[in-house]
Amino acid sequence: MGILAFGISHKSASVDLRGQIAFAPEIVVQTLKTARVSLEVEEIALLSTCNRTEIYLQGDVSDQQLLEWLASSKGIELTLLESCFYCHRGEDAIRHMMRVASGLDSLVLGEPQIFGQIKSAYAVGREAGTVAIYLNQAFQQAFSAAKRVRSETAIGQNPVSVAYASVSLAEQIFTDLHSAHALLIGAGETIELVARHLKEKNIGQITVANRTLNRAQELAANFSAEAILLSDIPDVLHRSDIVISSTASQLPILGKGAVEAALKKRKHKPMFMVDIAVPRDIEAQVEELADVYLYSVDDLEEVIQDNMRARQVAADLGQTIIDQEVRSWTKQQRALAAVDTIKAFRDHVEIIRDGEIEKAHSALERGQNAAEVINTLARNLTNKLLHKPTTKLKQAGEEGRDDTIHVAHELFDLNKK
Repeated sequence: MGILAFGISHKSASVDLRGQIAFAPEIVVQTLKTARVSLEVEEIALLSTCNRTEIYLQGDVSDQQLLEWLASSKGIELTLLESCFYCHRGEDAIRHMMRVASGLDSLVLGEPQIFGQIKSAYAVGREAGTVAIYLNQAFQQAFSAAKRVRSETAIGQNPVSVAYASVSLAEQIFTDLHSAHALLIGAGETIELVARHLKEKNIGQITVANRTLNRAQELAANFSAEAILLSDIPDVLHRSDIVISSTASQLPILGKGAVEAALKKRKHKPMFMVDIAVPRDIEAQVEELADVYLYSVDDLEEVIQDNMRARQVAADLGQTIIDQEVRSWTKQQRALAAVDTIKAFRDHVEIIRDGEIEKAHSALERGQNAAEVINTLARNLTNKLLHKPTTKLKQAGEEGRDDTIHVAHELFDLNKK
């Protein structure tokens, strides 16, 4: 019996299948309780995100049992799971948990959200009463490894999404985003991500411009932003320190003339612009203007590729850290494995000791000489403690089991003269 990590992720299954086997947060506690009984395991935890569903457990369970349980729980055909699952045991399971917690196994290398998600899986397992000694140790070791990877490498310091790269570049131009005004053109997924990242950076003000006002208002409501139509952009452009555009327009939305007019009103205060759209939303000639920092999607791709390479270097260092943590965990487990033997040995010695002490007390009560009692106590303790080990060592010598002899030398620190 040992630690096991079983799952299906973005590396092994389609998004549709991952959606079918995902567990809603509100049913996880009950799922863990029933799974522990159904699989007959001591401890179990469940991690379920859009990119992976993983089961961590302590017990003796076969791959087939886990597949059948998952298929039955989610009401899908077993054959859909058989070609896309993975199962790690022992050290490999701990290594996998560490890689997941550190973001080294993520779709976006080094993404930080997974650390919070795996911590939540641990907390829910504790709440359900299905995480105890063994999984607690495994999770704590995974958390320790993840924190080391985060603090000792640059795994999360280089943005690898277009949205985040845009905001990171803006930070380089404007050291204080709290006083900056951002104009976001478009209302799709990329612009929504940009808005989220800007809010996380405490941007001063956001204006969302879109072809349809309703969609702009829906997005703006989530970020306490102002919503306008594309036709209103000339009225607010001069107030915009940051302009990030991502629409499906076939023609440019911002021309050189409009930006030039805005710069005059700004008294040539710098303006940072990112054009994520293909084809361009912002005319290429805008780049000719002084006081404008214009980046295209190609510029961002170069930044992202450089950052991906930097993250990979950090990931390699992170893997070295994880290997160290796995060795540490293995050492701890081996030490724990000796605990029962040590306890049994101590109990055995204490029984012999208590028996001899009782005999000594009786002898003293009968008036026997104290020195003789002490000598008898010491002699009897020595003989009884050494009897079985001596017998076993003689037997080992007769049978040519030199390994046992060597272990005795190491165990009792018997240095040969």
